[in-house]
Amino acid sequence: MKKVKVLILRTAGTNCDFETQNAFELCGASVERLHINFLVNNKNKILDYDILAFPGGFSYGDDIASGKILANEIKNKFGSQVEKFALSGRPIIGICNGFQVLVKMGLLPESELFEQVSTLSYNDSNKFECRWVYLKTEQKSNCIWTKNLASVISLPVAHGEGKFIPKDKELLSKLNKDNQVVFRYSTKDGKEPEYPLCPNGSAENIAGICNKKGNIFGLMPHPERYIFPLQHPCRESSGSEYGWGKIIFQNAVNAVK
Repeated sequence: MKKVKVLILRTAGTNCDFETQNAFELCGASVERLHINFLVNNKNKILDYDILAFPGGFSYGDDIASGKILANEIKNKFGSQVEKFALSGRPIIGICNGFQVLVKMGLLPESELFEQVSTLSYNDSNKFECRWVYLKTEQKSNCIWTKNLASVISLPVAHGEGKFIPKDKELLSKLNKDNQVVFRYSTKDGKEPEYPLCPNGSAENIAGICNKKGNIFGLMPHPERYIFPLQHPCRESSGSEYGWGKIIFQNAVNAVK
């Protein structure tokens, strides 16, 4: 059987690409990490892959706003190919800085619109937040990446601009109505959290969303940093030999297969 092909897009400041590659390879995928300059000169190359990943880091130093420069560069230089990839239904994931890129490029939450209608901005604490958090999994979500997860899981966060802000209350209502909210920050028992369990002040404690179809997924926490139980400070597992992050990546690989 042909292996599922994953493309991890990287640029100056990307620093979670190797961990993301390891996670996908552990799930049986064939992975390539390609610099954006290569893709600018080979625009249609992206369409050779089954899954597209935007990993975490601090692209271009987040000098203007987190993910904004990379989002603009992608959209202006090979946006039509990325849009075609997204609308084909193939899985796309954006983790932390990658989530910021997806939102500011306009692939989330309205991939068909391909226009920015929300943002991820400075944490309410006005400082970098780095810790393990609990996430409530929205069971009605359409997201193909989060099947078979427990009602509450834990993943680590590490960001300075993770506050999800939709453009208005109407959009927030639509995200809830269309089951596009995937994760919310929570307490260990799934209740509404206070700081620091909600590390950034996101609207309705939103930690991750998907597009309406469910193939495009963005989240601030880092699933690639919780593949094995030994990576968890309390050595927690998902009930198997792996952590919850492994299940997220495996879901996408299985969906393609």
